[in-house]
Amino acid sequence: MATGRQRRGPAGEAEPGAGGFRRRSGAERGGAGRPPFGCRCRRGCPGAMQRFVDFTERSQGRERLLRATQYTCMLLSYVLERQAEKEELVLKLKQLEASMSSGRKMFRLGNTVHALVAARRTTQLPDVVPRVCLTASNLTRALYFVCDTVLWLKSVGLQPDIDVPKWRNWATKCYYFSLLMNLARDWYEVSWRLEQAVQEGKMKEDSSWDKRNQELNGLKCDGVHGFFLLLFQILKNHPPLVLDMVKNLCDLTGPLDTLGIYKTNPGVIGFCGLLSSLVGILTLASPHLKLKQ
Repeated sequence: MATGRQRRGPAGEAEPGAGGFRRRSGAERGGAGRPPFGCRCRRGCPGAMQRFVDFTERSQGRERLLRATQYTCMLLSYVLERQAEKEELVLKLKQLEASMSSGRKMFRLGNTVHALVAARRTTQLPDVVPRVCLTASNLTRALYFVCDTVLWLKSVGLQPDIDVPKWRNWATKCYYFSLLMNLARDWYEVSWRLEQAVQEGKMKEDSSWDKRNQELNGLKCDGVHGFFLLLFQILKNHPPLVLDMVKNLCDLTGPLDTLGIYKTNPGVIGFCGLLSSLVGILTLASPHLKLKQ
């Protein structure tokens, strides 16, 4: 016979059940069933490295805003530097650009751990090409962040004896190789989708095609014109892939100029950096536009 009394657990929470009241479980009380951040239990708690990554990720939005401001200042100072009456404004823009660059270095402190965790995650990818490209990209990004931290120590005076040109050259090479690996992965995605589209075009007996596949199949990859039409259709149907390619190509202008591979000017670097920053902000604000690994 039910007594009508309620039993309370350590949390003081109870709810009616069969034959009286039963204590609610931690998953029912917390909703997600995840232990709190300060929980010391072994099971269900994220590792120390993963918690560190989760913490540093919160600064990505602010870092990208600083990056957009930095390259905007670079672009504006290049446009205005030929006007004599704008000399004082150009000087202020360059000072603001330097301040933004120093601030970004602060936000990037600790990103080496983030890159190493990302590299460990990409080693589990099933496809060989994305696994190799993304793991190599993340590892070289980790080396880039190490060099970046050393340069920051020099800029704040903590390590005055650092050879800045040597470390900056190493950082640029690591960043350049990381971008090349990202672009290789992007091209693999494009070529794979091209191959899939061509194969689907040969399966005329399949009546379950959706509208998008019908558009792709209507474009034959015969000749250069047909190839570009098919490529355009694929890119139109995959905005995250387009944004990732645009961002990597824009980021490539800086290392190419610094390493002397293809010299440009601060105006081009500023414009490409601003465009890349806006794409980064967009993908951060809308995660569905970020290319999945």
